[in-house]
Amino acid sequence: MAAWLKGVSGALASLALTFLGLTLITFLIGRVMPVDPVLAIVGDRAPKVVYDAMYRELGLDKPLIVQYLLYLGNILSGDFGVSIQTAKPVLDDLFRFFPATLELATLATLVGVVLGVPMGVWAAVNQGRWIDHVVRVVGLIGYSMPIFWLGMVALLIFYATLQWVPGPGRLDVFYEGLVPRVSGLLLVDAWLAGDDTVWYNALDHLLLPVAILGSFALAYIARMTRSFMLDQLRQEYVLTARVKGLPEWKVVWRHAFGNVLVQLITIIGLTYASLLEGSVLTETVFAWPGIGQYITAGLFKSDMNAVIGGTIVVGMCFVGINMLSDVLYKFVDPRAR
Repeated sequence: MAAWLKGVSGALASLALTFLGLTLITFLIGRVMPVDPVLAIVGDRAPKVVYDAMYRELGLDKPLIVQYLLYLGNILSGDFGVSIQTAKPVLDDLFRFFPATLELATLATLVGVVLGVPMGVWAAVNQGRWIDHVVRVVGLIGYSMPIFWLGMVALLIFYATLQWVPGPGRLDVFYEGLVPRVSGLLLVDAWLAGDDTVWYNALDHLLLPVAILGSFALAYIARMTRSFMLDQLRQEYVLTARVKGLPEWKVVWRHAFGNVLVQLITIIGLTYASLLEGSVLTETVFAWPGIGQYITAGLFKSDMNAVIGGTIVVGMCFVGINMLSDVLYKFVDPRAR
């Protein structure tokens, strides 16, 4: 019991320190950016009286440490400020935009795991053979191909030319607003509402962007799985298992693959986190209303509240995924318990 409490308290302390560090960095970035937050709100033609009043209202006349403490207090109370581009509270915008990115990144990660892990294992088992060369080439292309270029080419071929998939966006215009928003995930909300038409339309819109992001995840996961498996297949315990006459599938999947699961969990977690924050180009190409596009639009419009709020959310996603990976380690590897 004491060890459990010690572990929980250590995890909470680590989470608190990480959160403080993240908020401090975002606060300082917001202060050193060559953008005047007052002018972004009142405009460059506002009278000096209006400018000074807004300057004081934002607390910019206070010492820097006081500004940070006020900023931290606002965040802890859920107040990220008001977005200039939407004229709504940033927290409301984040609840509106983040589910789109979450849905896209989750499905892309699933594609990467379901296809990438078996491809990496098969390539390692068949090292030097044609399947190994195919997986390595696929991994090289998928990892080095520019996402924005691949997305535009895919739209040109499958949407504009072949018309196999619908256009950009999450739904066709005449389907928007037909299902009540519950989770913000269109597939989930349409399923809860029992509307098959909206569900299939949302799925059609997801196919192409998920395939583009999934190709990146697949390439990285397949390459790393192959590398981890090659290292394990050279170990003496694998040779011993084969000498004892164990079936090859058991040697590969139970013994060798079991020993790379911890490393794979780390890789999958990092891939998922990178897709959550790094799908800006994909969201831009496919007009996907996610948090990446929201942050990018905020940068162009000097909307620092939106940029900082989105950055904190993405940062906390990284922290949460890392903590989840630590928990999964203990289920996969008894030595970590």
